[in-house]
Amino acid sequence: MARRHRSASLKPGKPQAELELTIGMIGARGDGVAVAGDDRVFVPLTVAGDRVRVSLGPSSGEGRRGEVTAWLEQSSRRVAPVCPHFGVCGGCTLQHLPEPDYLAWKREQVNVALGRAGLSGEAAPIIATTPPGGRRRVSFSVSRRGKAIVAGFSCRLSHRLVDVLECPVLAPHLVALLPVLRRSLIDVLADGEKAEAVASLLDGGIDLLLIGPSKLDLTARLALAALAEAADLGRLSWQPESKTAPEPVAARRPVWAWLGGVAVAVPPGGFLQASLEGQAALIDAVLAGVGPGPGVVGDLFAGSGTFSLPLAQAGWRVHAVDGNAPALAALARVATGLPGALAGSAPGVTTEGRNLDARPLTALELGRFSAVVFDPPRAGAVAQAAELAASTVAVVVAVSCNPATFARDARVLSGGGYRLVSVLAVDQFLWSAHVELVAVFRRD
Repeated sequence: MARRHRSASLKPGKPQAELELTIGMIGARGDGVAVAGDDRVFVPLTVAGDRVRVSLGPSSGEGRRGEVTAWLEQSSRRVAPVCPHFGVCGGCTLQHLPEPDYLAWKREQVNVALGRAGLSGEAAPIIATTPPGGRRRVSFSVSRRGKAIVAGFSCRLSHRLVDVLECPVLAPHLVALLPVLRRSLIDVLADGEKAEAVASLLDGGIDLLLIGPSKLDLTARLALAALAEAADLGRLSWQPESKTAPEPVAARRPVWAWLGGVAVAVPPGGFLQASLEGQAALIDAVLAGVGPGPGVVGDLFAGSGTFSLPLAQAGWRVHAVDGNAPALAALARVATGLPGALAGSAPGVTTEGRNLDARPLTALELGRFSAVVFDPPRAGAVAQAAELAASTVAVVVAVSCNPATFARDARVLSGGGYRLVSVLAVDQFLWSAHVELVAVFRRD
């Protein structure tokens, strides 16, 4: 764990005079970083070269947090943000960086994680970025305040909502949902009640899942049906809380995602890659890492088949494993030709429901595969990485949305005799501090 520094001039828990600082770099969360004595100060919305006066917050993690009270000199390495909500909305952190600096910073986050894990190699330059207006999946926060509905995203460092009027990141069809949500949900939410509206832009229309109202009376159901009509939704579902099964409210037409030439009827609110451009880049990198078939590939944390179906299309037999039953069922329908399949099939794919965190595939079970692809959530897959490290699998392709947990799992693979061959950084979450990657490991 990183050592926590303390400067005599920065005493925790006591009021601090404002400091004048020069920002030296951008940190891992997208904040500018300056040095004050022995401490690092993290200052949001700044870039290298900015001179600012800041008030200090309490110590936490690896330093102090600072809020700008005055701009003394703005760096030439700064551009005007494209969104009027930038700086208040917590969705974007890096709109003020010029594109070359922005992409270089994202690549560097991967390289820093690799270095900290003691792994040799550097990430290749980013080759794909989600364009403005390219994000196809979003989770809006919604709240009723008196006779008005607020819909948007949380403020930076706060649970207070920004009533979003525009968003240059999202596909226009998703932004157009916001005024309809404000009109329609007034008859669904009680005063003070909150909900989450998860929307995905799919073939066939928008899939909207409303999470939050504890119950729906007849008035609320009629309001949701009217919402589906007004927004021309493909499907609208509701669940009272995130752990319950979604209930269909309006199924106006089929909605699906094309994966590997197959139309997959993803479940309500089901996981998808954030953009088509990001998805294509990840699929291309996975296919290149696995190489040409034939053979058997294990696709772990497979979801609804983002990688399973393209691998099957490329000639591999694929065994897909995931603990999310609805997602895996959608894949199984196209793999087996069960009722509910829309178009195309993937007879070379088999599926297995399994919680890979609690019960990873063992080294013995992994022995049937020529290659393994694993794409865990942000927490990574340390248990599964340990079994892979003990296995005889020749090629492992890791997909990750968190360089820190990837580096931890990669170190486990390296300790088991795998060599890191390549790393590709992919910028799927535009103007955020998140970066994804695809890494290829081979046994020497």
